[in-house]
Amino acid sequence: MGHARSYISFDILRRVLKDYFKYDVFYCMNITDIDDKIIRRARQNHLFERYREKQPQAAQLLEDIRAALQPFSAKVKETTDPNKRQMLERTQRTVELAAEPLEKAVQAKLPAEEISSCAEVLLEAAKDLLSDWLDSRFGSEVTDNSIFSKLPKFWEEEFHKDMAALNVLPPDVLTRVSEYVPEVVNFVQRIVDNGYGYASNGSVYFDTVKFASSEKHSYAKLVPEAVGDQKALQEGEGDLSVSAEHLSEKRSPSDFALWKASKPGEPSWPCPWGKGRPGWHIECSAMAGTLLGASMDIHGGGFDLRFPHHDNELAQSEAYFENDCWVRYFLHTGHLTIAGCKMSKSLKNFITIQDALKKHSARQLRLTFLMHSWKDTLDYSSNTMESALQYEKFMNEFFLNVKGLLRAPVDVTGQFEKWEEEEAELNKNFYDRKAAVHEALCDNVDTRAVLEEMRALVSQCNLYMAARKAARRRPNRALLESVARYLTHLLKIFGAIEEDSTLGFPVGGHGAGLDVEATVMPYLQALSEFREGVRRIAREKKVPEVLQLSDTLRDDVLPELGVRLEDHEGLPTVVKLVDRATLLTEREEKRRGEEERRRKKEEAARKKREHEAAKLAKMRIPPSKMFLSESDKYSKFDDTGLPTHDAEGKELSKGQAKKLKKLFEAQEKLHQEYLQTVQNGSVQ
Repeated sequence: MGHARSYISFDILRRVLKDYFKYDVFYCMNITDIDDKIIRRARQNHLFERYREKQPQAAQLLEDIRAALQPFSAKVKETTDPNKRQMLERTQRTVELAAEPLEKAVQAKLPAEEISSCAEVLLEAAKDLLSDWLDSRFGSEVTDNSIFSKLPKFWEEEFHKDMAALNVLPPDVLTRVSEYVPEVVNFVQRIVDNGYGYASNGSVYFDTVKFASSEKHSYAKLVPEAVGDQKALQEGEGDLSVSAEHLSEKRSPSDFALWKASKPGEPSWPCPWGKGRPGWHIECSAMAGTLLGASMDIHGGGFDLRFPHHDNELAQSEAYFENDCWVRYFLHTGHLTIAGCKMSKSLKNFITIQDALKKHSARQLRLTFLMHSWKDTLDYSSNTMESALQYEKFMNEFFLNVKGLLRAPVDVTGQFEKWEEEEAELNKNFYDRKAAVHEALCDNVDTRAVLEEMRALVSQCNLYMAARKAARRRPNRALLESVARYLTHLLKIFGAIEEDSTLGFPVGGHGAGLDVEATVMPYLQALSEFREGVRRIAREKKVPEVLQLSDTLRDDVLPELGVRLEDHEGLPTVVKLVDRATLLTEREEKRRGEEERRRKKEEAARKKREHEAAKLAKMRIPPSKMFLSESDKYSKFDDTGLPTHDAEGKELSKGQAKKLKKLFEAQEKLHQEYLQTVQNGSVQ
């Protein structure tokens, strides 16, 4: 999902430039299929699968696990990053826990099937641990270049599937490093020829000092303060290229590899400096430079790629072309975080695109990104997604209402109605919102502000429709249709509507190949009108069973088919096609609401009965007996039953006596009412 943030964001930017501002956009995407991390992982996968195929005996597996845990434990102790250390400790603990059942099974000499089952569980739990250990022992023996191409090919295919599922447009051209090695070699040679690169021990490095001292160039344009940041520079060089030996090959610690001499266990290609492979930064420069030439308008990427990757790309490309403007604009997308932490494969705190799509649709994910600035950090959470779901529902209800209005029969001249003050005001608001949307898109493609303007426009339309409904007047069809089509147009530009829908979100799902709404709506409309006629006759003839059947059709049958009927007093029933899951959720919420109202009603009735019973019980008591039971408060009473002395025998004060007298008179009145009701026969 961290990758999805970048690719959906750039897809939105590309669509806005192309479809809103009408620029002719040529979109080039580079695929890095030669890289230190890819090489290591491909090697590890190969060695682990080879190990698994050998089906090691349980005793051998346990011995290897113990051997692999020793360097891994040392690695855990050396790790200073608290998040990474926690992840490594978790991995270590998982392996140790998975090893215990196998050890016990071996000691107890359990059947072979049980031992094999425990071994398989341990193998799966220890995959990363064993892969790293096997690579450290046998990695240098892997020499077949095809082993290194298998992994990136698999993940590139998965990437394209995910992009299609997210409705991300494919690039106009896609380049892979493995297919551009000759171009990379030529690119490096030109940089060396121009005096900005030098060969050293079979590798070629970029001379950052020479480049920075040139009057025509400047180094680290994007993040000048990061120059000399050895941690960032080492990350840029790659896991397999950071060692004292490699550092000694450089003229300056800030120099970076253009071409790397291949070691045993790494893919290699022939070149003037010996067998080697491309450096990371040079790959993008050579591929993009080959297709886009000496200058490009926009270069995209994640915020964390600014230094050293993009700064090094700039330097080596400008050294190749001998210019100072290889990229006119860099656009860097913000990170996607989970609970405030950056998604990271190395920390294993990431959500895959496929997992995200099991919970939410591609449109909902896209709306989430649209509701935030593409350049800011976005926290992926249930609250964030809920906001997108509510926005989608809000917009969809508006589209459904407008569709229902447009389906209502009207003659040709009736399509154009006289505008009153309300229509003129709504139309002015419409044009004001359009101007605000344009201004927001001109302001660094501020989609967050655009969606808020769209929400405000729909709110104004909803108020207008509600006022018309209250006055039993039909809203202006043409005006609301114009608003709905404009909003649909914007959502199409943003890629939130993928089908050829003329108005609102399409029904039937992406790629259905059928306009479900246009196909089924005439039949549903006929059913609705027939139902209205039946209900009218049932009310006139007083046949409640038919009315109940009509309600069952509306509340139980049609929602299962993704159809909502909305009955309005004095107005035609509105038919809406809505996602079945949404309707079933609405129905369940309605039933829960009705059950809650029924429960509250019963609770109120119970309390009322209890109150009336208590009141009746109190009314039955004659005033002369009301205080006699309170012997803990009073010790003497007069002839009428009024207390005269407290529990200690002291005579009551005038104030106390007066208060008791009032209570006595009130009870006398209540008791008299009781006697009257008994006499009338209304109370037993």
